Amino acid sequence: MNVLLMLLVVLPAWLAVPLKYTTRTASISFFSSTPLEDIDAHNRQVGAAFDAATGQVAFTAAMRDFQFKRSLMQEHFNENYMESERYPKATFAGRVLSYTPELLQQAGPQTVQVEGDLTLHGVTRRVRVPGTLELRGTQLLMQSKFTVAPADFKIEIPALVRAHLAKTMEVTVEAACGPAT
Repeated sequence: MNVLLMLLVVLPAWLAVPLKYTTRTASISFFSSTPLEDIDAHNRQVGAAFDAATGQVAFTAAMRDFQFKRSLMQEHFNENYMESERYPKATFAGRVLSYTPELLQQAGPQTVQVEGDLTLHGVTRRVRVPGTLELRGTQLLMQSKFTVAPADFKIEIPALVRAHLAKTMEVTVEAACGPAT
C-alpha cells in the first residue's frame, strides 16, 4: 500500500516534466579582444536539444549564420578561416555529467559540467565545459561559456595577422528550449 501511495505522489510530478526540449533559436557567440580589432560574432539560429531523461544535449550551428559588425570580417571568416563551403556546420553532442532528472526540479540555475564531442572545421575534439540548466515554467534554459583555440581545430590564421590575433576565442552558448512536440 505504501508503494502505491508513493507512486501516486511521485508519478504526477515526474510526468509533468517533458522528456525532451528543443529550439531552433539558440544563440552562440564568440569574442576575442585583439590589438588590431575585437572579433565578435553572433548566430541566433542554432538548433538545440536536451533529453531530460538522460541528460543528453546537442547543438548544431550553420557557420554562414554567424553575423559580424563588418561584412569584410564575415567574408574572411567564411572564406579564409572556417571554409564554410567545405565545413558548413559546427556541432556538439554530449551529456551532462552526474545528471539525474531531479536536477531540473531544483529552483534556480543549476551548475553542471557537460562533456561531449565538438566538431568544428571538420575536426572533432572531446571537450568538457561548464554550464547551467534551469527549468523556468515550461522553458529549459541552458547556458555555457568556455574558450576554444582555433589551432585545436586546424583553423589556419594567415601569418600576416597571426601575431595580432588572440590564441583563444571566448564562446557563449544560450538556449531557451521548449517541450518537444
